[in-house]
Amino acid sequence: MPVWYGFLTPVLEVLADGATWSKRDLHIAVFDHIGLTPEQLEETLPSGKSRADNRIGWALSGLNRAELVRRPVRATFVITDAGRQMLAAHPNGINEKILKSVPAYKAYVPAASASVTEDAPQEIDSDAEPLEQIEAGVARVHKSVAIDLLKRLRDQHPEFLEHAVLKLLVAMGYGGAEQRATRIGGTNDGGVDGVIDQDPLGLERIYVQAKRYAADNTVGREAIQAFVGALHGVGAARGVFITTSQFSQGARDYVNNISARVILIDGQRLTSLMIKYHIGVQVRDTFTVVEVDEDYFE
Repeated sequence: MPVWYGFLTPVLEVLADGATWSKRDLHIAVFDHIGLTPEQLEETLPSGKSRADNRIGWALSGLNRAELVRRPVRATFVITDAGRQMLAAHPNGINEKILKSVPAYKAYVPAASASVTEDAPQEIDSDAEPLEQIEAGVARVHKSVAIDLLKRLRDQHPEFLEHAVLKLLVAMGYGGAEQRATRIGGTNDGGVDGVIDQDPLGLERIYVQAKRYAADNTVGREAIQAFVGALHGVGAARGVFITTSQFSQGARDYVNNISARVILIDGQRLTSLMIKYHIGVQVRDTFTVVEVDEDYFE
């Protein structure tokens, strides 16, 4: 069974016909192209999922990140001009190092960004305790998901982010007994995008500002000062400023020295919370870990 990056070249070779392939048909064609045996196709992960499907999934994710393939619609794939050029430039095959050298792949999460960094799955330390290996694997998957979440949020209309962050805050327990969250965003929003109840009766309210910024667009002190001014304008003393990028140190220092309570949530923390509270993600697998019940043998 090839490792995940062993599927990079076969995927591009199948897609080189220029057709738009469904995910299912592409998987079958690639497996046939590689010549996987029936025994290899029957290999499963402990969760019961197909090992081959899992590995080609990682390959497609990396190719999409490098803009060597694209998804015209959900669950379909087509090769890009960059993908054709990559295939022609590396007749002996594309490995992980080559994939990560692609400018689009490196630009996916700029080094200057405070968002997460991610590497494709690598070998787990065999000396680690089994539970540590599981946790390390889950952490790597979540890092990859967090990167995709940020990319998708930045590609959406600003209104999408405003709705998403309000839904997240409700999932975190805000919104009162009726889970009230109201989007205010618009040309006359007064500097706030939403408002949400903090307590069950709605006696205290939290105002929200959500900024959909590119990774290299840092939110500075001036933007936070403007938000604090907007809070004062509505008689509020609590606010949450959320961005898909990052905050400057000046912005963080400013909120630590004002009377208003303002929480800053950058792209890294935003995606971490979205994963924790299942906003924009779905559970793929659930694993059960058991241990001997000592009481049973007493």
